[in-house]
Order: sequence, then C-alpha cells, then structure tokens
Amino acid sequence: MTPSSHPSDPLAQRFVRLALQAGVLRFGTFKTKAGRLSPYFFNAGLFDDGAKLAQLAECYAERILASGLSFDMIFGPAYKGIPLAAALAVELARRGHNKPFAFNRKEAKDHGEGGTLIGAPLRGRVLIVDDVMSAGTAARESIALIRSAGATPHALAIALDRQEKATEVGADGQVRDVPYSAVQYVQRELGLQVCAIARLDDLLQYLEQQQDPDMAAHRQRVLDYRARYGVL
Repeated sequence: MTPSSHPSDPLAQRFVRLALQAGVLRFGTFKTKAGRLSPYFFNAGLFDDGAKLAQLAECYAERILASGLSFDMIFGPAYKGIPLAAALAVELARRGHNKPFAFNRKEAKDHGEGGTLIGAPLRGRVLIVDDVMSAGTAARESIALIRSAGATPHALAIALDRQEKATEVGADGQVRDVPYSAVQYVQRELGLQVCAIARLDDLLQYLEQQQDPDMAAHRQRVLDYRARYGVL
C-alpha cells in the first residue's frame, strides 16, 4: 500500500502536525544508531513544556483507548519514557482510567529507597510507553526488568513507527539489516502488542497534502530512504 492509498487517520495527521510545529520532527540529514543517514529525525525530548507534553499525552491516550488494549499499569523506561509514562497516567486518569505507573533509573541507588525502580510496584500486565524504536534494545531491557519483578510485559505504546528495517549483529560481529522492523520484532518474537500513534506512512501522507515545495522535496527524500530501508 502506497502512502497516498493509506487510509487517512485523523489522529495520526494531528500528531504529525503537532510534532512538526513543536520542532520534534525535523528534516535534514541525521545519523541513526544503525549508522544510516536519515532525512528526518524524531526527538520526543523536545516536547519540552507543559502544553506540548499535554497534547502528546492526549495523542497517546486516544490511540491506546481506541486500540482496546487492556493493561494494569504503565512503565516508562529511563530516560525519555519517564515523562511520557507520567503524562500518560495523568491523561488516562482525566479520562476515567486511573492506572499506576513506574519507571526506572539507569544506575542503582544505594541509599534512600535504593534499587532502580521508582513508583508503583510492577504487577500484572504492564504497558511500556516510549517514543520510537530503532533496534528494539530498550524494549528488550524493559521486558527483562518487568519480568524480573514478577510482572508481565504485555504491550508497547510508541509515538512513531518508522517502519524501517531493524539491524542485528552477526556471529562475525558485522551489523546487518534484517527484513523486519523493530516493531515487528517485538510483536513476533517477544509477543507484545504494539500501539503507535503514527507511522511513516502517515508522515508521507501529511507531506503529500502540503502545497509547500520544500515539503515536496522532503517527501521525496523520505520516499527514497524508505525504498532503501523500509518495511511494510
């Protein structure tokens, strides 16, 4: 399915517009963790004031509730996942769905409450909330942490699905592309449901609808990148 034939998703289009207006989604040349030169970059850390974060939380909550996901609590992996989990918990409570949340620190604390986990005890079915997934490394770390606490990693909510080939390190130490995305890996191999506010298809559809010549140029570069690294 091409971006132009992809059914329009009002929430995804609203989210893409918000991300562009906030400078969270930018165009240019950016090196990814996989060493690729991407024509766009998404940095959720730039939802950096109360109004922006509130709008982001609304988008997460709308997508999660519309998906029908059933879960018992929210987990935000350090560091970007921490404000996302907190903001989502507040927005869900405002909508009548009060859920406990927790997050982790990357270094164990040897005083006070100690340990690496903060917030509600990890119990039941846990929804992990993060911004984007590249290789799925952070998701695997969160899953291991949740399981070690005796809870069940149940689902993952992200802001943007790049629909891009993941990478793996072979026995020879070389990094290779694989024919599936990090999202597909989490779904198929780790058994988690994945809920994304928007996908690369939605970004391309948004760019296609703009009259600005610069947007048309950005869209072509994103299409070229997708032709090389994309997955459906």
